[in-house]
Parts: sequence; C-alpha cells; structure tokens
Amino acid sequence: MAIFEVSGAAVVFLLILVMLTAFVTEVVPNDVTAIAVVAALVILEPWTGVGTRAAISGFANPATVTIIAMYMLSAGVQGTGIVERLGVSLADFTGGSEFRALVATVCTTGPIAGFVNNTPVVAVFIPMVSGLAEDSGMSPSKLLLPLSYAAILGGTLTLIGTSTNILASDFARLLIDGRDGIGMFEFTGLGAVLLAVGLAYLLTVGWRLTPARVPPDSDPVSEFDLDDYLTVMQVRPDSSAVGESVEAFDAAHPDVRILQARRGGDAYAGPHSDRVIGAGDALVVHGNLQAVNRFREATGLGQRAGDAVTEDTFETAATEGTLAKAVVPDSSRYVGETIAETGLHEYHETTVLAVRREGDLIRTELADRTLQAGDLLLVRTTPAAIGYFTETGELVVADERAVEELAAASAAEIAPLSPKTPIALGILAAVVAIAALDVLPVVIAALAGVVAMVVTGCLTTADAYDAVSWNVVFLLAGVIPLGIALESTGGAAVIAEALVALDDVLPLIGVLFLLYVVVGLLASVITPVATAVLMIPVGVDAAARLGANEFAFLLAVMFASATSFMTPVGYQTNLMVYGPGGYKFTDFLKVGGPLQLLLAVVATVGIAAGWGL
Repeated sequence: MAIFEVSGAAVVFLLILVMLTAFVTEVVPNDVTAIAVVAALVILEPWTGVGTRAAISGFANPATVTIIAMYMLSAGVQGTGIVERLGVSLADFTGGSEFRALVATVCTTGPIAGFVNNTPVVAVFIPMVSGLAEDSGMSPSKLLLPLSYAAILGGTLTLIGTSTNILASDFARLLIDGRDGIGMFEFTGLGAVLLAVGLAYLLTVGWRLTPARVPPDSDPVSEFDLDDYLTVMQVRPDSSAVGESVEAFDAAHPDVRILQARRGGDAYAGPHSDRVIGAGDALVVHGNLQAVNRFREATGLGQRAGDAVTEDTFETAATEGTLAKAVVPDSSRYVGETIAETGLHEYHETTVLAVRREGDLIRTELADRTLQAGDLLLVRTTPAAIGYFTETGELVVADERAVEELAAASAAEIAPLSPKTPIALGILAAVVAIAALDVLPVVIAALAGVVAMVVTGCLTTADAYDAVSWNVVFLLAGVIPLGIALESTGGAAVIAEALVALDDVLPLIGVLFLLYVVVGLLASVITPVATAVLMIPVGVDAAARLGANEFAFLLAVMFASATSFMTPVGYQTNLMVYGPGGYKFTDFLKVGGPLQLLLAVVATVGIAAGWGL
C-alpha cells in the first residue's frame, strides 16, 4: 500500500507540474488544460485512484454550482444600471481633482465587489475611470491599477465575494470535522480590515508607486505608433476608384482597409459604406508602407502630402465610425481565434488597427494574429458594434468617449436605471440574508435567486447563460478532482510534512505566515482557483499534523489565493487593466509586491487573533 501511495503521489505531482507549466506558458487555454487533467486522472486511475465518477465530480460540486449562480445573479444586478449610474456619479464628486478621483475609484469599487462579481464591475468602470482621469488631467494609468486592486480587495468581504471563498467553504465542509462550510459574513471583519489597509496603501504609498504610463489626453494614433500605417490618399480623375462604392473598392484590395472617405467637409465611414467614390475625394487608408505603395500604384491614387491622420480625423466629422480601445477579456470567445476568424470586420464593421500585448505593439499581418486574453486592441468601429461588445462582454471598451457616443445622451441617460432595480437588489439581498441565517445552503439560495430573477423579468435565460464565465467553471471543475487525487494519494501529506518540519525553527504563526506567502506567490503565477484547490488540503493537513487550528490555516490559504497582486496574469481584473494602463510587467511587482506582503502580515495576525492557532 505504501508503494502505491508513493508512486501515486509521484504521478499526481507530475500531473501538477505539467498543469502548472501549461498554465504559465498558455500553450492552450487554462480551461482546456484542466479538462485534459480530468482525462489524465481517469487514464492513470491505477496510480491516481480517481475513477470516472470522481473525475467529473467537479461539475456537480456545490462550489461550482454556486459560482455559476453568482455569475447569473451579478448579471441581474448589472442589468439594472445601478453600477453604471454610480460610476457616472463619481464625476460630480471628483470635481477635476486627481486625489479625489483616486478616492472615488477605490472606495466605490471595493465595497461593490463584495457582493457583485468583480470582473464585470471592473469592465464597467474601466471607461468611466478613464474618463475621470481625462477630466482630472491625469494619466489613466494612475487609476486603473488601483481600480483592479480595490476590486480584488472587495472580494474578501463576503462568502460570495470571489470564487475562491465559495470553494474554500466547500473544502471546509469536506475536510474539517464539525464544519458545515463558512458563514456568509464569518470572515467579513478581517476582510474589512484587509480592505481598509489595502485602500490606505493605495491612497498613499501605492499612489506614489503607480506609474503614469499613458499620457493624459493621448492620441491613440500616436499611442499605438500608427503614424506610418495611416495615410490619406487623393482620388485622381483617372483612378480605378472613381465610380466604385467604398465597400466594393475595399473588398477588391484586402491588403489595405479604407477607414474613411472624405468629400469637402463631409466624411463617410468605411469600409462598409455604399458611398460611391468620386474624383477629388480623400480616402483614409490603413496598411503598412509596402501595402499602401502597391495599392497606390495599382489604383492610380495619389498621396496627399502634409495630411497627418490623428484621432480628430475620425472624431471631428460626423460619421458612424469612431476610434476606440478595447480589451479582450479572459471570458471572450475571441480568445484563441485569429482576428480574421473573429468576424469583427465582416459582422461588426470593426477594423483592428493595432494590438498591444504585454508592452509589444503588433501592427502588421493582423488578420492572422491569434488573440490572447488581455490584448488591447485599437479599432475603427461603430456605435452599434460598441453596444454589442458591451452587452455581450466579448470586448471591454476602454474609452469613455466611445461609450458616451453610443449613448448620445446626458449623464443621467448614459446609465438609466431599470424599473426592475428594486426587485433585482431585493433578490440579491434575500439570497445573502437566507444564506447568512442558514435558512438554506448558499448554493440553494443562489439558485433560487436566479429563478426569481428570471421569473420577475430581471434576467432573461439567454443573458443568464451568457453571464457565466464558462472557462472559469470548466477550470474549476477540472482542477477539483486533481485536488482529490492529491489528497487521496498522500501528495498533500508530503507537502504538509515539509511545512510541519518548519515548526522546529519557526513559531506556529511563522508557519502560517510562510504558508500565506507561498500561496500568494503561487496564485500570482497560476489562477487563484487552481491554487486554492491544490493548497487548501495541504494547509488543513499541515494544521492537523501540527495540532493547530485547521480552519485558521484554511482561511490563510483562502485569503492568500484571493489577493494576488504581483502579476497581470494572477487575477482577471489585473489582466483587464494591463493594456489600457499601458503597464509593464514590473509595474505589478513594484506596486503589488509591497501590498501583498503587507496584507500577508495583517491577515496572518488577524487570523491568529480572530480564530486562534
């Protein structure tokens, strides 16, 4: 039996190593990696001890179902317009002050994220925060990173604040005798302390450390270094363009894109316009220098000297075309597709002009470029397309002006409140109260809340399904059985023994602190969900061997997993602000590193004081 356990643990450790490597390198999406792990566990059942039923148990796990329901409940609240209205109200509070803009951003986002999934909250706030920065004459980079960090901190307030909390509750039920999960507000006191300490850091030290990467009022053409990729062409009388529609002419020359046609003082959006090109018209085209030169020679067009293309080229004339920056979120179906495969150009009249990825600018051979989560796109698009992207969440539009153009209304009309607002908020409050009072398990309360949202018209079934980040769900369902294998083969015990050995050189609170730091580092490299699944059994096992409070060690892993600030890939909201803020990877280390260490100290002391060791 001992031989089986050792060899089984070795196989599980090898699977974990392969999984972590795949997560870090992103050779395939993380959810695909997790499902591959499920298959591998069953194939290697003689060593892993995980059969088919156990391998797919993650899909029926209460934590998985609860997370699905909370995504849907968040969508119901989001659909009321309450978050958008609150965001618009921030402008009145800031009054053009940089510091007040920071205070409004972090102090609003944090509490909201305790009850509404923080990813859509950040998606809504990105363009609004960018607008606050513009009104205050400051770089949006100074606000976007604090926005993400505040949303992460808010997730520590309640059981439903983040998926790792829900997951930890289920582990508490399974691993700790006498525990039936974690109460809705059982750790809110410590979460509030972490939020307060984190916000104080962001308003002082963090404010000074956060760089101003994107200049205030920066022209996106210059920001993406597109001066050599946008050209104004003159239509000569003998050009083959004369008499052609903009759409047909554009389709005949796929190496360049016609973004706009100008005649006199009027402008017409391309490349989908049916406007007929005439002699003397000016065409704004996108393409590299070689492609533009071939295009000019083949069509008989002339190049207009001295006409620089800027953002004003698209904004000063009344057309349906506008420039916008948009982030590819982790949940977008565009992730893993080439730009050509997304159908952005054909179906949404949206032309991708450039891609910013981890500090690199991609401006050539765009059609064949595969999109990744966190990519920042500069697009020539339309209000209708922006509406689609905003509604579906396929892209997060990062420009307040583009969102305002979609609304074409006053501030009050930009974020209209739905008549269903009181009902949706009441349902969410009821779910929280029922779970907090232990009337029903949180998973049942959440599911009942989703039904109530649909029955009352606060949420359609289509919107409910669309609201779920299925990649996160499949990731969770895939790694849960790996945690089962780690526990059943004795792998968790092997790691726990290493922690127990530290008891000879460290006090118990020192072991707890070290566990917190290690988990936080791991969560910054892979996902918080995967970290929680792998490390909660380790923490509980180590506590049992040390004769310590198992729940205290579980809380340490839970908080450490949920507060990863040091890398853009450690948390979805970090990835969402990475591109719009123009950050470098090291910016997250510089700003998030001290914050993560500070919270490790505060959380360790708070857990020891509140729950004992």
